[in-house]
Amino acid sequence: MIKCNLSALLGARKLKLADVMRDTGINRSTLTRLYHETTSRIDYETLETLCRYLKCDIGEFLEIAEDDDSGKTQV
Repeated sequence: MIKCNLSALLGARKLKLADVMRDTGINRSTLTRLYHETTSRIDYETLETLCRYLKCDIGEFLEIAEDDDSGKTQV
């Protein structure tokens, strides 16, 4: 399972989705799905824009989390 760390990155930088939307031009619904980890895909351009905006690597933005036998995700 791929985990998106957008919410943690925004929290650490004290940013709101509205700030990111305004500064990057990325659609609010796209950002909301990434923030709540309900998206099933991400466009390369969107990924690049967010990583540049947040000054982070792709590995900081996305990570692989493994499911254990109980169905819970471990990082």
